[in-house]
Amino acid sequence: MKKKILETLVPLALAAMYAPAALAQETPAAPAASATEPPADPATTTVVVTGFRSSLQKALNLKQQAIGVRDSIVAEDIGKFPEANIAESLQRVPGVILNRDEASGEGQRISVRGLPTEYVVTTLNGAPVNTTSTSTIGSAARGFNYDVFASELFGRVDFYKSPLAELTEGGLGGVVDLQTPRPFDNPKRTIRYGLTDTYNTASKHNDPNGFVLYSNTWDNLGFLIGASHSGSVNTRSGFEATGGYNSSANGSASPVKGNFALALDFDSPRANLGSYTRAQVANALLPRIYRFYGSENERTRDGLVSSLQWKTPTLNVSLDTMYSKLKNTRTEQLFGILIRSTATTNRNAPVGASGNNGLIPLNVKIDPATNLLTGTFGNTTYNAGAGYNEDETKFGYGALNASWKASPKLTLSGQASLNQSTATSAGGQLSGYIYGADSTIDYGSDHVYPSISSPTSYTDPNNWSGFTISSAKTKETDKGKQARVAADYDYDLPGGWTGHLKSGLTFVSTLKGVDKRNGTALATAKLNSIGTAGLRNAMTSQLPIDNLDFGAGWPHSWATWDSSYFYSQFDPAVYNPDSTFQPNQSFEAQEDVKTAYVQSDFKGEVAGRELRINAGVRYSKTDTKINNFKQQGTSLAYAPNHEQGSYHNVLPALSAALDVTDNLMWRASWGKTITRASLSIIAAQTVIPNQFDTSATSGNPNLRPQQSKNLDTSLEWYFQPGSLLSAGIFHKTLTDATVANTRVVTFGSLGLPDTALGPLFQDASGRVDPNLPMTLRTYTNAGEQKLKGYELSYQQAFTFLPAPFNGMGALASYTHIDPFNSAKWITNAGKEIEVNSVPKYAYSGTVYYEQGKWAARMSYNYKGKSLHGDNPRNNGDDLIRWRAGRGYLDANISYKFNDNLEFRIDALNLSNTLAYDYFEDASGQYGSGKKTRMDYAKYDGRTIKFGIRGKL
Repeated sequence: MKKKILETLVPLALAAMYAPAALAQETPAAPAASATEPPADPATTTVVVTGFRSSLQKALNLKQQAIGVRDSIVAEDIGKFPEANIAESLQRVPGVILNRDEASGEGQRISVRGLPTEYVVTTLNGAPVNTTSTSTIGSAARGFNYDVFASELFGRVDFYKSPLAELTEGGLGGVVDLQTPRPFDNPKRTIRYGLTDTYNTASKHNDPNGFVLYSNTWDNLGFLIGASHSGSVNTRSGFEATGGYNSSANGSASPVKGNFALALDFDSPRANLGSYTRAQVANALLPRIYRFYGSENERTRDGLVSSLQWKTPTLNVSLDTMYSKLKNTRTEQLFGILIRSTATTNRNAPVGASGNNGLIPLNVKIDPATNLLTGTFGNTTYNAGAGYNEDETKFGYGALNASWKASPKLTLSGQASLNQSTATSAGGQLSGYIYGADSTIDYGSDHVYPSISSPTSYTDPNNWSGFTISSAKTKETDKGKQARVAADYDYDLPGGWTGHLKSGLTFVSTLKGVDKRNGTALATAKLNSIGTAGLRNAMTSQLPIDNLDFGAGWPHSWATWDSSYFYSQFDPAVYNPDSTFQPNQSFEAQEDVKTAYVQSDFKGEVAGRELRINAGVRYSKTDTKINNFKQQGTSLAYAPNHEQGSYHNVLPALSAALDVTDNLMWRASWGKTITRASLSIIAAQTVIPNQFDTSATSGNPNLRPQQSKNLDTSLEWYFQPGSLLSAGIFHKTLTDATVANTRVVTFGSLGLPDTALGPLFQDASGRVDPNLPMTLRTYTNAGEQKLKGYELSYQQAFTFLPAPFNGMGALASYTHIDPFNSAKWITNAGKEIEVNSVPKYAYSGTVYYEQGKWAARMSYNYKGKSLHGDNPRNNGDDLIRWRAGRGYLDANISYKFNDNLEFRIDALNLSNTLAYDYFEDASGQYGSGKKTRMDYAKYDGRTIKFGIRGKL
């Protein structure tokens, strides 16, 4: 299939190149100009701006016309969006921070001005939509996953940072409106195509991508249809600590300090501390798990967009549809030493079993700079896991739009839309263990690829035992229906002022359902029937992922299982039937929102300068119905539970734009906005998301919507055509913000069955110690919080330079956010540390060149470090967990043979950025931990795309 797609490149390219010449031969020559016609005026020059520069110019015009704070991304031409991913385009907008999907490396969600991704509302042609994908399936978050869609399916994106009464409520951070193309956007026959081959330097894999769009108009009727396909294979590898570092002293305390329990076996006859004291070794740091992680993610995305439009001078009716399907197949290989929850309290227990798995220091050393403990240990437990997962998201949308110009001053409009997103994730992990081995670990100079060795063979299946299996399936469904009507009326006011009144009614009904299955028990029964001998016979030392980077000190193979064996024996589709339904993690929530709004634009002059004002108010009433399951009676059995609630909001908004001079504009906006709490923490019960981790979460049905009063003001200097220099400040006062709180509790207090935790935490009878420490995360409404910062933006086309340098241009943006965290971070010594739950700053820069047939562009986007959400406060270990700052360098170059054919090369992540967390020592004794006390440290590799695009 891939070969057939690529084989079409050459004939299509030849056809595109020679079509203009052939047409020229068939077309009669135009008659010569009459001698009486006046000659062209040599002083009149028409400059046609095309390509990326044209896209920037259109976006700048839209920004200048707006009254509030609005930024836009506009397609260079129909079906020709500047970037391959909508989210990656938005990161050019000041204040927008991109969150990438960890498996594919693609831009997935955005956060705005330091607020979480759930604080942004996304609409499609004005209608609210929700969809999720990959690792967020089942989270029931309100955020929107942009990686579900190909950018070629869109014509324009508007991003509103300041509130307007007509905008959908729910976005404290802002509103993103995705707009699909319609035939009368470009009222002529157009066929646009693109064929690309994608190569990733880590996976060393090629994948073809294709896109085609047809649009045409016939008098008042127009039709457009477009289809896209893309595929990619990404390989990631690196080191994981899976939750941080801790010392034996902290991990054996009661209650446990730090992120996990740990007790080195100092009393073993084999223990040898060398020149170190017991206190020194006990206070040195070990990772939760010392392991290698490797994965391969194969992704395909198919999309379809269509529009049927009827347009006259007074009537505009369109039927728009969109469909997208995103599929990911992920293979994971895990190998390393388990350190968390290890201790020796019963030497009569089997080696490696709970109570006799404490690590014995045999020949250890402590790095004085980082306090990391390395060397040789006895009684270590190895874990090798083979994980296989399949995710799929299907999204469908349809909308009927109508606009009627009833009179020169009155326009009536309406829209009715339906959308549905169905996302499923099914997978499992087959694991084996080696118990009681001697092992040597050393980070060396590259902590991304440290070293590990043992006299015990990793590839001999006979050394592996204690086999376990996990299996789960999750389905998250979003359904939405929306209807709205609006009236726009132009009117005159005294003193030469004019007004534009807009009012409307909106009804939005959304339904979110989460259905979780856990087939671990059924899969375990199958595993037990196969037996230890059968599982060993099925193991292979040929890893199922090619081209993994291990570094020099890590073994390149170990005993594992390939995908064919996993799916033949433990297919998640088979082992997660209806009987494995998890009531404590499943729910259905419906929200019906009825809204009325009125706003007016005012335009006039003050002291000879144009002033534009927008003022309005929005009223919304929200009815919520939740269907979930709660434990009832003395048996604590789960039974259906129904809850409902209602609340209303009044949201005023005021914006103004004043032309201080012909080129200088001042803007100001004030308004009130809300964000509804995530349904996952309203409707869900107490759960343990990962049975191999001693962490639990608990929902709170009493959470209130979060409110914010927002103030924005900025100065914008349009110093030459296509150019802008601006500076703005923003201030948000948040009330009732949803914040996470963590505390250590016992397993018995959670009221969960013993099967909620994996076999590692169970005794021979399958029981979990009720006193086992658990980290419980709960959610509450906080008091008042303030978020403030500033944004700088620059854009310029260097037309003042002599040719050929006048084809150059640049744009840049910088956002600074004052530290913002829901809880104070206090050291063990009582010192308060300034932390930021979002990056303090983010910036982007782009330089481009367009001249004649050549075009090139290079962009760099960076976001600073931020506090990790899993560790918002000190757990008693004085370690601050940061998400490291990271930057991505992208570039492209193209050559345009003619209007019909363009050759293009795109390079993504040229910097091969390392994504990782790190743990800073808040006491200052052992440094920042950057590049040393790391976690989830992985490289994604570079992606190169080369191909052709054009129109026929």
